[in-house]
Amino acid sequence: MSIYATLWTLKFPRYGDDYPGCEWIRVTAQGVPSHIGAEGGDPFAQFLPPPVPASDDTGPRRLRAVVFVTEGTHKGTDRNGQEYVAPLLVLSGEAYADTAFHVLHARLCDALRGDRPRVVATLIAPGRDARILFEDGSATDG
Repeated sequence: MSIYATLWTLKFPRYGDDYPGCEWIRVTAQGVPSHIGAEGGDPFAQFLPPPVPASDDTGPRRLRAVVFVTEGTHKGTDRNGQEYVAPLLVLSGEAYADTAFHVLHARLCDALRGDRPRVVATLIAPGRDARILFEDGSATDG
């Protein structure tokens, strides 16, 4: 049985930036209910934020954590069968509830981008391929 409940799945630019011809990938938000690991030894403490105290287990902050993964992300490590291998982002339930979507979107895009430079502009001229410009001064044809 899984400790996760799917909250939503959305498509994001595979490498964090939207430009003509970019690839897209599904990102899923997996919620971990507040009671998971709250009783006794917590087998999830090494990869999840702490459980929510029973007194705080109400309202929008009732999730212990939200783990964001891309399609094809494997679950199960040597440490714990419930741990995702290389999730994009892990937030506490409280942080997830307090984060505006545009901020969350930017954080997920940053995680997808990794160490690649950010797209800063797309030049489109009649009769030519789109030209993608990056923050490091490099460019490529789209």
